[in-house]
Amino acid sequence: MSVLLTSPGRGASRRTYARPRVSSSAADADLARAGRSQALLDGLRQVGPAHDAAVAELHGLLLRGAHHELGRRRSALAELSRDELEDLATQAADDALVAILAKLDTFRGASRFTTWAYKFVLLEAGVRARRRAWQDREVALDDTSWRRLADPAPGTQQEVEDAALLRATVAAIATALTPHQRRVFTALALNGVPIDVLAQRLGTTRGALYKALHDARRALRRALADAGYDLHDHGHDGGAT
Repeated sequence: MSVLLTSPGRGASRRTYARPRVSSSAADADLARAGRSQALLDGLRQVGPAHDAAVAELHGLLLRGAHHELGRRRSALAELSRDELEDLATQAADDALVAILAKLDTFRGASRFTTWAYKFVLLEAGVRARRRAWQDREVALDDTSWRRLADPAPGTQQEVEDAALLRATVAAIATALTPHQRRVFTALALNGVPIDVLAQRLGTTRGALYKALHDARRALRRALADAGYDLHDHGHDGGAT
């Protein structure tokens, strides 16, 4: 944030703005981190002992990142022991390391290498945390909770209109979606099942589920539009439908 300074002088005071100074120690530390990051990347691109040492260093970095991410999600993993958390972190670091080494040639230097690598382990740790949190929870793939969307006893005029839209949505879910689209839409959009958890339970990929959800939403919007509903007027554009 600029610091406002008032310069003394003749007549009206003149304002100038001074840039905050960055301490030399902070700048030196940043340069050192950048240097270590580049050295790590250079080591990974070599062979022999230098490569092995860089892999070990990267794995340590990833393990710390995994612990950080799992710690951030600790409330959802409260029942896990320290050993179980350590195992999850190690799995995340191992898989992130494999992915990074496989994609090393795709790194283009848009960010610091360690920043780029860190994202891999955050993703892996997040996936494992969600899967572990849902491990003992049932995912009802034939769930019909979407039938209970409509409120049978609305009060105000707005509630009447919203209830009518919900009833139309229920009808559209029943008639405009395929069984697979209905299953995916109910699990992801209505019941809040994490997409990677659902992918694991169904033996499919996140990409396939994203496509099914996208197709389901598009079919619902089309069916509701055909029924005379303008989702923009109801404030539902971009929501569950």
